[in-house]
Amino acid sequence: MQSTNHHIQTATMVARSLRRSNPRTLVLALILFIGFLMFLLSPGGGSGSSLPKPPKQGLRRPISHYKMNNVKTTKDPIGNRERVLILTPLARFYPGYWANLLKLTFPRELVELGFIVPKTREGNAALKQLEDAVRKVQSGPKKGRFHGVTIMRQDFDTPTPQNEKDRHALAAQKLRRAAMARARNSLVFTTIGTETSWVLWLDSDIIETPPTLIQDLASHDKSVIVPNCFQRYVDNGVSAIRPYDFNSWHDSPKALEMASKMGKDDVIFEGYREMATYRTLMAYERVEGGSAHAETLLDGVGGTALMVKAEVHRDGAMFPPFAFYNLIETEGFAKMARRLGYQPYGLPNYLVFPHFAS
Repeated sequence: MQSTNHHIQTATMVARSLRRSNPRTLVLALILFIGFLMFLLSPGGGSGSSLPKPPKQGLRRPISHYKMNNVKTTKDPIGNRERVLILTPLARFYPGYWANLLKLTFPRELVELGFIVPKTREGNAALKQLEDAVRKVQSGPKKGRFHGVTIMRQDFDTPTPQNEKDRHALAAQKLRRAAMARARNSLVFTTIGTETSWVLWLDSDIIETPPTLIQDLASHDKSVIVPNCFQRYVDNGVSAIRPYDFNSWHDSPKALEMASKMGKDDVIFEGYREMATYRTLMAYERVEGGSAHAETLLDGVGGTALMVKAEVHRDGAMFPPFAFYNLIETEGFAKMARRLGYQPYGLPNYLVFPHFAS
C-alpha cells in the first residue's frame, strides 16, 4: 500500500517537472521577465503613480471664447467680412451646378461648402465627381480656394428612386421629403460654425443663378429669403421658361381648413391636383420686367435657393422630417421660423434655374 502511494507521488512530481521545463512555458516566462525589466527601466516605471506629468511651464489646454453677439448679418456681407455657408444635399452631380458655384463673385475665403450624399449607387458616382471637382479647386491657387469644404454620407437609406418622375409623385412625397429633411438637418447642424453669418441652401440641380446671388439676397437683410425658381425648356423650337418650385406660397383659407380636419401626422403637399389648396404661389407672382428686388411675405418656402441668417438655425429652426402643423421639410421650416419670430420673404422676379427640361 505504501509502495503504491509512493509510486503515485513520484509520478506526480515527474509530471510537474516536465511541465515546468516545457519550451513554451520557458519562452512565456522569458517574455514576462523582459517586459517587467522594460517597465522598471522606462521613465516613471514602477513609480506607482498613474497621473499624467504636469505640462511644461507655459503650456495650457486651449479655451476658446466666442461672443455670438459679434457675429454680423448685414446688407453688406462682403464689406463686413461675413462668413457664408453654402449647403447642398447632393444625390446627383451636375457639372452645371459646380460651374455656376465657381462663377459666384462672393469672396471664396469667406465661403464654406457643405454636402451630404446618399448611400446609393448614384450617390457613389456623385461623390467621386464631387471629390474630383473639390480637389481641383482646393489644391489650386490659394486665392481661388474655399475657406473649407465638408462632405458627408447619409447614415440612412434614400426611400425613393431619384429620377424626376418618381421623386415628384404625390405618393412618394412624405417619405422623400422626410428623408430630405433629415439630410438637411444632419448637414446644417454638423457644419454650422461659430463664425457663420449666413446659410445658403442651394439644390444640386441649380445650374444658373446671377453671379451676385449671395450679395443680392443678403442685401435685403431678411432672416429667411428665397428667390423664384423657374425652368428653361424648348417649346416647338422656341426657348421658354416656366415655374418649377411651388413650395413658396401664401396660405389660403382652404388650406387652413384642410389642415384643421387632418390628423396630426397628415401632410399637405403643394402643387398637386389631388390636393388643391388654393394657396397663392410665388411661382405665379412673377411680373415680366418687374424689379428683381420686389419682396413678398411668405408662409411657405422652397429650398432650391434659400438664404437664411445663421441665427435662425441656431435658435432651433430646422427642417421637420415629421408633420409640423401638417407641413414638412422646407415648408415646415418656414412655419417653424415664423413661430420663432422670423418672417420669411420671397423675391418673385429674382430667378434661379435648375437643369434644362429633358
